Amino acid sequence: MTDAHETAADRPLRTTGGAPPDDAGSSASQAPIPLLEPREGIPPVIADADALAEVTAAFAAGSGPVAVDAERASGYRYGQRAYLVQLRRAGAGTALIDPVACPDLSGLGAAIADAEWVLHAATQDLPCLREIGMVPTHLFDTELAGRLAGFPRVGLGAMVENVLGFVLEKGHSAVDWSTRPLPEPWLRYAALDVELLVDLRDALEKELDRQGKLEWARQEFHAIASAPPPEPRKDPWRRTSGMHKVRRRRQLAVVRELWQARDRIAQRRDVSPGKVLGDAAIVEAALALPPNAHALAALNGFGRVNRRQLEQWQLSVDRARALSESQLPQPGQPVTGPPPPRAWADKDPAAAARLTAARAAVTALAERLGMPQENLITPDTVRRVCWEPPAVVDAESVGAALAGHGARPWQVEQVTPVLVAALGQETA
Repeated sequence: MTDAHETAADRPLRTTGGAPPDDAGSSASQAPIPLLEPREGIPPVIADADALAEVTAAFAAGSGPVAVDAERASGYRYGQRAYLVQLRRAGAGTALIDPVACPDLSGLGAAIADAEWVLHAATQDLPCLREIGMVPTHLFDTELAGRLAGFPRVGLGAMVENVLGFVLEKGHSAVDWSTRPLPEPWLRYAALDVELLVDLRDALEKELDRQGKLEWARQEFHAIASAPPPEPRKDPWRRTSGMHKVRRRRQLAVVRELWQARDRIAQRRDVSPGKVLGDAAIVEAALALPPNAHALAALNGFGRVNRRQLEQWQLSVDRARALSESQLPQPGQPVTGPPPPRAWADKDPAAAARLTAARAAVTALAERLGMPQENLITPDTVRRVCWEPPAVVDAESVGAALAGHGARPWQVEQVTPVLVAALGQETA
């Protein structure tokens, strides 16, 4: 065991270079220690049913929280599936599992269902974990904990360094994790990602408790763990980068046709859609409305496309050109809730004044509490309450409105007084 593995939990809480605003720190003179190897070495990758059964039994017999992480192949493969799952638990050590060879991890998920799962940026990993049967009942999100505690840098590497005093290996987060076999340096990186996650959790729990925010964090973690899977996004083609340039409905139809054709091809090939055709090329074609493949080939993004593919893309453009007016997409998505704030001054000057006052009050409160404004209360919630405030503005009505928009009890308690004061300015 190296010096870097001497019980991280016993080291004093480090906060140098990334402390909560009101923390003096205790280890400013200590240089961070590079963490270069997992303490038990790099474990073998679990890739068959027998090995998975052994790991499941070991983790079921382990104790305490379970550190969980997943690696995806964003930018390389279609979708957001997991290509490696890492776990660590006291008494079980670290496990690296290949979910391509072992696509059903529901048995493992059930074996550790009663344990607290420790993840960093949980909402990023939960969808791909859910796909393979791993759904936590209780969780602790170290990134969110860092935000609530007021750390300005909340990436895993920054948190481990600033809180525990260790430097994690960097450089493999954006690699193609669908590669097989996975290179040893990548596996080392993956194992180290869960090496100190529970230690980080324990230190952050103490810091949140010191600041009086531990119950707030627990409410946030419960909300994440109990949230249903998100609904499929309506009209995902509207998120094409550069869409702000596309104004006419016929041009919007070209974006839609090209996006949908690209998505079908990417899914069939199991590659990232951007590797099939870039967003910039889609927007170029929409703006130009090329009449034929020759004109399409002259546009940026299409010059190196072979003749057959070029004709396929032109077919998509032709389909959009042939649509009747009634078949063309509308220029904007149906809006549920208030309009964009930039339009408030014209539509409802009183609401615009309420929003200005509310935003200033919430910003000041977030600064006093030492956390990002969006973690104190979502901007959308503030907009909705300001656009349609209760008929009678008081603590009970405003608190009920916040809760109705999904605010947690701690948020209602903290935000209600400042919103009551801000909304009350209109009638003062």
